[in-house]
Amino acid sequence: MLDWNKEKLDEIGATITTQEISQQPKLWKETLSIFKENEAAITSFIADFKKEMGQKVRVIFTGAGTSAYVGDVIKPHLTRFGNAEDFIFEAIPTTDIVSAPYAYLKSEVPTLLVSFARSGNSPESVATIDLANQLVKNIRHLVITCAPEGKLAQNAKGDSSSLVVLMPELSNDKGFAMTGSFSCMTLTALLTFDQTHTNHEELVTAMVTMGNQVLAQEELIQSWIDQKFDRVVYLGSGSLSGLTREAQLKLLELTAGKITTAFDSSMGFRHGPKSFVDEETLVFGFISNDVYSEQYDCDILEEIKGNDIAAKTIAIAQNTTSYTGEKIILTDDVVLPDGYLALPFVMVAQVVSLLSSIKVGNKPDTPSPSGTVNRVVKGVTIHTL
Repeated sequence: MLDWNKEKLDEIGATITTQEISQQPKLWKETLSIFKENEAAITSFIADFKKEMGQKVRVIFTGAGTSAYVGDVIKPHLTRFGNAEDFIFEAIPTTDIVSAPYAYLKSEVPTLLVSFARSGNSPESVATIDLANQLVKNIRHLVITCAPEGKLAQNAKGDSSSLVVLMPELSNDKGFAMTGSFSCMTLTALLTFDQTHTNHEELVTAMVTMGNQVLAQEELIQSWIDQKFDRVVYLGSGSLSGLTREAQLKLLELTAGKITTAFDSSMGFRHGPKSFVDEETLVFGFISNDVYSEQYDCDILEEIKGNDIAAKTIAIAQNTTSYTGEKIILTDDVVLPDGYLALPFVMVAQVVSLLSSIKVGNKPDTPSPSGTVNRVVKGVTIHTL
């Protein structure tokens, strides 16, 4: 499908989503360039706040839906590879903060709120910033968004306590499901806060190489989609456990729930959720590049394969894996740490979702024709605190 002509893609309602998945490797290069242009301003903004406070700063990664899952991916990575002496990293969705602000916002703790947003117009995202300003004594805002005209970007204009970093123009996805917006915002946050992996050019070049390899292996992915299945599970550890939620959401969104999904950590899946697996289930495991975590990722896949309870059990890995079953291998000499590895890996899940959407007769660009689920959430009432 990824190389079908525009006429065919228009016919099946997949033109926008196909393009937005395919262009991500190019956008990652552009994202790195944008980061370099803004690096001095970002560094100064964060360093000045840290110096002014003279104590550890709480960094909350927040957003709604897919934008929240950015935090789920980067938080484990940055807890290990970020500046733990100066920052406490947390990932809290705006949807949690807005509905129970006193449970998540601490008045006396200096806080850098990092807001991720495709459109910047989600009511919860706007309200979270307002609540943080109301409840937190010392607050700063780093807004990473794809839409210069969105409310988050516009509201931050002229505000010395806020800094806006705009993503590539084409990352402002026009399709229903977030793809390039997710991966570009994730990459920007990693480049900003990862203090260990500073070989940015090498990392992004490897990501681009592997992202393009995903597109080149569409035929293999299609062979899995041709199987009889109506359930899909994604498993992983650390940052890749965080990625499982975004992976399953793409499938849920693009098939409008016609395929049932589940996600879990590699270790957690045995504790009840494994009951979800039956003979019409595809199980995907994201394999960590951490040699310790990789053992657990492979153990659960081997177990499910050995139980012979799933339609297929498939590993997604870089360069190699000890898993003996079916797999898709992406290769590069630069071994990516898991936070960065998540981005070529999510492209596999995106292609799975796209092809599955076509299989069940949906139009990926408009998978919810009833309008009950919207590209930008509607019907939210923000109550006065």
